[in-house]
Amino acid sequence: MAGTPEKSSTESDPKQRGPRPPFRDEREQSAPGSDEAMRTQPDHGERSYVGHGRLAQKIALVTGADSGIGRAVAIAFAREGADVAIAYLGAEEKDALETQRWVENAERRALLVPGDLADADECARIVDDTVRRFGRIDVLVANAAFQGKEVSSIEEIDPERLERTFRVNILSMFHLVKRALPHMPKGSAIVTTASIQAYKPSAPILDYAATKGAIVTFTKGLALDLAKRGVRANCVAPGPVWTPLVAQSFSKQKLERFGKDSPMERPAQPAELAPAYVFLASSESSYVNAEVLGVTGGKPLG
Repeated sequence: MAGTPEKSSTESDPKQRGPRPPFRDEREQSAPGSDEAMRTQPDHGERSYVGHGRLAQKIALVTGADSGIGRAVAIAFAREGADVAIAYLGAEEKDALETQRWVENAERRALLVPGDLADADECARIVDDTVRRFGRIDVLVANAAFQGKEVSSIEEIDPERLERTFRVNILSMFHLVKRALPHMPKGSAIVTTASIQAYKPSAPILDYAATKGAIVTFTKGLALDLAKRGVRANCVAPGPVWTPLVAQSFSKQKLERFGKDSPMERPAQPAELAPAYVFLASSESSYVNAEVLGVTGGKPLG
């Protein structure tokens, strides 16, 4: 079409979008990982995501919104017209402030809500603080996760790590949903984050993979229960995604090749996950319920 700039071959080829392995010189990080500390910076859509009003006047609560997928979702939601409560672990305030900056740049309201999702009372407070500020919740994105360092044997996964993984990744979803539901009107949506790990688990992070399988089951059952209330629940299952969660979990040697075995020959950038969450949160997916949307770069779920 006349007047429309043509995309370069690099922009058109999905295999060439964003950084590709090898990812070298990444710093050793401890949990939960920091976006700021990553030398190969992820793309959260700061410069690229364009909104179209799909979530105009909505109120969204996004957990794990300080970095990674959560930040990309918060930015996309804001550009689609939503006000966003940014839930994050208190130690990650610097990253959370960056997310807040991008939400407010989209001329939407942002609320920082620190808290540890491993604690049921903290889950309740996060919801209560959001409702106190915004009055309701139209979209709940249960995205936050804990992933420990890779291990060589299940014997290295101690009880404390196992319990924290389950408390943060799956038990928090029960607490958040139960607290939020009285404040979610008809037409609201819940979107959870699972993983390809639910279908193709990796032994070095078996505790994490097990929680992702539980999230798939939780979401499907929850959707059937909530349909009568006019609330939908769906799940996004990412494949490899370049986030602080990955950088703090794996060795430098593994990070160098991270995502290389994908059909795309690279990991996804967080910005490439955000449209899936926008779709499931918006009225455009009004007849989509109890589904798992894989964003895996071609690796099949199941």
